[in-house]
Amino acid sequence: MMAFNGDEGSVVTLAEASGWTANYRRTIPTGEIISQFVGRNKLMEILNQDECMGVRIYYGVGDDGKKNLILVGAKADENDMEEGIIVERLSPCPPLCPRKNPLNS
Repeated sequence: MMAFNGDEGSVVTLAEASGWTANYRRTIPTGEIISQFVGRNKLMEILNQDECMGVRIYYGVGDDGKKNLILVGAKADENDMEEGIIVERLSPCPPLCPRKNPLNS
């Protein structure tokens, strides 16, 4: 088992990211959720917890049948901080979308 060190993930180019988001949009019906926004304060509440090394993001489907994301802190031992702060009910696009850009159109 490898331990989380807080540097997980990779920086990618806009071209890579926009290609992947386009691939996703081709798999869903028009009008489906293509992104979700979480506020800085909620992210910081998760990240500021003792022992938190980062955020794990779960895919979910709400009781209303709509896709959602669930964010939870994760410790260095790769375990979720299930007794800590869990964030959901993010702001979906649509309807709360940014102007058109390579990531969303």
